[in-house]
Amino acid sequence: MDRNAKIFVAGHRGMVGSAIVRRLESAGYDNVLVRDRSELDLADQAAVFAFLKSERPDYIFLAAAKVGGIQANNTARGDFIYQNLIIEANVIHGAHRAGVDRLLFLGSSCIYPRDCPQPIKEEYLLTGPLEETNEPYAIAKIAGIKLCESYNAQYGTGYVSVMPTNLYGANDNYDLASSHVLPALIRKAHEAKERGERELVVWGSGAPMREFLYVDDMADACVFVMESGMRAGIFNVGTGRDITIRELAETVMDVVGFAGTIVFDRSKPDGTPRKLLDVDRLKENGWTARTGLKEGIALAYADYLDRFGG
Repeated sequence: MDRNAKIFVAGHRGMVGSAIVRRLESAGYDNVLVRDRSELDLADQAAVFAFLKSERPDYIFLAAAKVGGIQANNTARGDFIYQNLIIEANVIHGAHRAGVDRLLFLGSSCIYPRDCPQPIKEEYLLTGPLEETNEPYAIAKIAGIKLCESYNAQYGTGYVSVMPTNLYGANDNYDLASSHVLPALIRKAHEAKERGERELVVWGSGAPMREFLYVDDMADACVFVMESGMRAGIFNVGTGRDITIRELAETVMDVVGFAGTIVFDRSKPDGTPRKLLDVDRLKENGWTARTGLKEGIALAYADYLDRFGG
């Protein structure tokens, strides 16, 4: 990418979008275009089409989405499928209408079947049933991937999709009603320490295995894909290593400095038993994650303290 190219980052206020903006600016890209929701509602088709036609960016990073943890996904099912469908349809079709040749779409590892072989390869998409608790969100993300593939096939555009594993880091969501597991554990462990409690309650059995990627590594992968000139395809983005939720909770407690006992609330759902991505496709193209889990959790906890106080 030319350092002077106009680059639109959709969703720049979110964890992923803000990390992409940081990565672009640190690399010397000086024409990064952003709009918050008060300036541009991505669910408003006419507004999105007019904006893209007027600005005509050279590249688009589509990081805008409605996201949340297992409880939010399972209870606000209509919101998750509708809002994500409408945002991606507006931006992808609007990009085509405006003549934008290069676009990167941020998907999710939940697109893959619940019980597919591990580690998960990109070709496992649509080979089995999805995890029920986040099926609407997953279907919306699959639709975004297929939009990119279909526009490439019909119009010759260069729209590529990346599938991140579980992300965490700076600017994460720590609302216990809608957050993902790692930020929720950071907040719960911190508050338990502050209150002098002796137990940390963790949802489920602690047995499911999950892979976690620091968000700045994800942003680095996104910029790498665009700079490398990849014009099509799906690329998993992760570390290639996973741990149990129990081990994750223990690591968070160690970083936070909480020496209590873990209590598992087995009345809560576990979700997918295991979700480890095969990251060989991107690795073979020259990219690997650099931030270790404990190092990343320490960075995330520092961000939490900075934002919400110690």
